[in-house]
Amino acid sequence: MARRRSNIAFNLSFLDVMSCGFGAVILVFLIIDHAIEEETRVLNTDLLSEVNMLEVEIKEGKEGLVQLRNTLSDVDFDMVEAKGLAMRISEQIDEFRALIESLSSDGFTERSEVETLMAEIQQLEEEVKKLRASSDDSGGISARTFIGDGNRQYLTGLNLGGRNILILVDVSASMLAQELVNVIRLRNMSDDIKRNAEKWKRSVATVEWLTAQLPVSSQYQIYTFNTQAAPLLPGTEGSWLEVGDQEQLEKSTTLLQELVPADGTSLENAFLAAVKLSPKPDNIFLITDGLPTQGASGPRGSKINGRERLRLFERAVAQLPRSVPVNVILAPMEGDPMAASALWQLAQATSGAFMSPSRDWP
Repeated sequence: MARRRSNIAFNLSFLDVMSCGFGAVILVFLIIDHAIEEETRVLNTDLLSEVNMLEVEIKEGKEGLVQLRNTLSDVDFDMVEAKGLAMRISEQIDEFRALIESLSSDGFTERSEVETLMAEIQQLEEEVKKLRASSDDSGGISARTFIGDGNRQYLTGLNLGGRNILILVDVSASMLAQELVNVIRLRNMSDDIKRNAEKWKRSVATVEWLTAQLPVSSQYQIYTFNTQAAPLLPGTEGSWLEVGDQEQLEKSTTLLQELVPADGTSLENAFLAAVKLSPKPDNIFLITDGLPTQGASGPRGSKINGRERLRLFERAVAQLPRSVPVNVILAPMEGDPMAASALWQLAQATSGAFMSPSRDWP
């Protein structure tokens, strides 16, 4: 029996051809997509660089706009100022014209006006010469020279005039440092370290500056005080010293450098010592760092609060001779907030000055 042969429309070779065709088509699509991505990346990089350049230009333009606005504001201010100045000048011109017209109506001539003005100018020049001469005679000559670092003179606001000038220097333990903890620490150290404490050295330099500015024709006295008050130069209690005695003045400042701050503060004893001077001082300089810690006698306890210190200060002020200016030079102390206010009020009430020099003085 003969076998029937089947007819197959697609054989294996045709399928291979079709598979290769599809693979080629897919490969073509892949190649085309990759080229698009590469081109997009190149385009994006160029665009980003252009965008960055534009942003930089925009930023520079904004800065330039701000500068222009500032310049415009300055120009507007100058214009307003110039207009105001022009108006003032115009008003002055009008005033001068009115003055000239009034003088003319009163019978004054130009020649008489010039002669009158010249006479007034000459009189003013003579008064200026007299004032300069009197200034040179009284306060223009210093007793000694003192030049600090950089030749700074921060205390030039003080009035150093007067016939009898008293300098009161606080030599209590608090003059060693501004912070309380450092005062306690330095109090237990050697005398050499205490003498070289920064705050105390500034106080000594302040006294040296004051003595260098004293008028030669005046008299002075330097008292130190802590719990007690005593003259810096032994044996001069109740008397005045001559500024012209250069050797004595130098000795006083040398003795102050050798002192060691210690104990508490009695401002009352310092003012009582000032009262005992004869004649009474007509200018007092008080160098201290705060309110007193005791009165004329020792304290009852080991502690004292701010209100008690303020009462001690008021009691001490009551001992001052009347109508004597008190110039306060304050080296502030930590934990004494009422000192500056109280001492400032003292200076104002006595027509004195109050100041607290910077740490780098002199």
